[in-house]
Amino acid sequence: MLIERSPKAREIILHTRQLLTSGGYNSFSYADIAELVQIQKASIHHHFPSKVELVQAVVAEYREEARMGMAALEQNLNDPLLELQAYIDYWSACISEGTSPFCICVMLSVELPKLPREISSEVSGHFSDLADWLTALLRKGEISGIFQLDEAPEIQAKSVMATVHGAMLAARALENTALFQEIVHPVINRLIHK
Repeated sequence: MLIERSPKAREIILHTRQLLTSGGYNSFSYADIAELVQIQKASIHHHFPSKVELVQAVVAEYREEARMGMAALEQNLNDPLLELQAYIDYWSACISEGTSPFCICVMLSVELPKLPREISSEVSGHFSDLADWLTALLRKGEISGIFQLDEAPEIQAKSVMATVHGAMLAARALENTALFQEIVHPVINRLIHK
């Protein structure tokens, strides 16, 4: 459940999320956020006493949104292939529209060894949540005959996760938003039972 916050705290979180997506933990300071939000740094400290607390709040909220999204896919679609395709389509739309061209946890995972423990545990938790959801999804699809897996569902799930995140990196590095789908679709198509 998302924590209710004041409109100014919401704005701080929104800008922090954008800064994390574009450059990671060490790419910004409270001065950068103060300029974007047009408030004094002391006002940011009122809402989030430290950068660690701010980024932890942003990642925890991001993680909760992801969990809610995965649960909604399962509840609304209840079809492993449709759920997996909806997950892929979500990221494809985010990348092509520029609304969220990169997963903040992927960006932060690069910095994982140097992140404060409070943040690194949230980042690792996000990947565990995603891997668990994909594992259950693939297992359900294999049992129902939709998917034919080459590996155990736990391994195949991590492979799908790595493909999606790697495709994000490739699309970003090569400045080609269509590349995301070009990389991900063949991998997903190989899962489908023929």
